[in-house]
Order: sequence, then C-alpha cells, then structure tokens
Amino acid sequence: MSNFANQIAFITGAGSGIGRATALAFASEGAKVVVAEINEKSGRETVGYIQELGGTALFVRCDVAEPEQIDAAIWQTVDTYGRLDIGINNAGIGGKYGRFIDQTKEDFDQIMAVNVGSVFYGMQAQIRQMILQQKGYNANGDHYPAGGKIVNVSSIAGVRGMPMGAPYSASKHAVIGLTKTAALEYVRQNIRINAVCPVYTHSSMVDELISTAPGIEERLRRMIPIGRFGQPDEIAQAILWLCADENTFCTGQAIQLDGGMTAG
Repeated sequence: MSNFANQIAFITGAGSGIGRATALAFASEGAKVVVAEINEKSGRETVGYIQELGGTALFVRCDVAEPEQIDAAIWQTVDTYGRLDIGINNAGIGGKYGRFIDQTKEDFDQIMAVNVGSVFYGMQAQIRQMILQQKGYNANGDHYPAGGKIVNVSSIAGVRGMPMGAPYSASKHAVIGLTKTAALEYVRQNIRINAVCPVYTHSSMVDELISTAPGIEERLRRMIPIGRFGQPDEIAQAILWLCADENTFCTGQAIQLDGGMTAG
C-alpha cells in the first residue's frame, strides 16, 4: 500500500487544520495514528474520520504545555502499539495580534509554553523512546526498526519577522532552533528531525486572525506570490515526504511552504 504501512505516527494538535490533514494522510498511507489533542471532541472526530477510511487510530487527550502529559501520551502510544516510528509536533496557538510594546508577560509566556514547550518536551519524549527501541528494550521483547522521524511545525514567521505578532514569531523561530539542534545531536542514531514552515494556511487559527480586522484577509493574500493561502493537505504531503523511508538524507532542515513569499 505505502511507505507507512504499520508504522506508528504520533501527532499533536491533530483535531483540526494541518494536524488533522496530516493524521488522515498518514492513515491513508497505512500508518497507525495516535491523535494527541487537548480538545476531546475534535480529537475523537479525527479518529472517526480515520476509521471511516478503514484506518487505525487512537485518541489520547494531551495538554502539550505539560511535559508529564506528553510523556504519558507517548507511553500510552507504546503500550497500545508497541513502538513509535514518527513524531509530528504540530500543536500551537496564534497568540494575541498587537503591537510589540502592548504584548504582556502573560501573552508571551502562554505562547512560549504551548508553541515552544510542546516541541521541546515532545521531542524529548519521542527521542527517548526511539533510542530505547534501538537498544531493544521492550517489555514484550519485540524487535524494533532502528531510528525514527520527527517533524516540527514551525511557520513562515519562524524565518522572517511578523509585525503585530512578536511572541508568535519568536516561538516559531525557537522551533527551528530546537529542530536543528536536536537533528545534529541524534543524526548518528538514525533519527531524522526536520521542520516545515507554512505560510498562512486555512485553519481555525488563521480564521481567528482574519476576524481581528476588516480587510486583513486580502492584505495577507497579496503577500503570497502564488495568490492564495495554503491548504492543510498541501502541508501534510510535505510532512509525509519528510518522513518517507526513502528520504534518508534530509535532516535538520526547515522547509518553507510559502507560495513563493521568501523567494524574492
């Protein structure tokens, strides 16, 4: 069927947008998907869609700002499916849209806890498990394939400034820094770690941003040379490519999916 038959993919924020599209894409390619989501209703909806496709999925409620909950979600994944092959750290929030000097400590702390903490603690738990598998330690004595694949969802705001969104931009720059650092540390363990940097992509987060000011949607669209926002499925396909078994030479990269925005 696919590259991902029987591989185990753990995806945060899989209840909507890019996360849901990625969960469905992996499932359609044969992976068993763990939907890690704080919103139980939307997370279980994603599981239902996967099951309608004939796929296998597990919902795990997880607040990605809490490292203990991430650890528990990874252990539940391993307890259910026996291993972890793929980690997708996608969950994030947009924060408050406003001037740099008007952003509060609460605004900054919240967005860093979710957008950066989820990636930092998520990768820690995922890498620990992937290394454990390489050493062959498992309560059932199962044999695991060596290595693993991790993709973190950054943003085009992680490679350029974002006026009126300083905390968000800072958090997404941090995601790229974490990605590159972890990729260098674990490349010899055959753990490939990359990031994707989407431009404005149709999702509840972008819808919320658009609702903040009349005319902002058209202004944002004009910034993208291709003339439109991204689609979640387009980002999901890039994530699948980064995780493909044939893609053995790409690690530590931040792939810009921006409709040409940074080309000029």
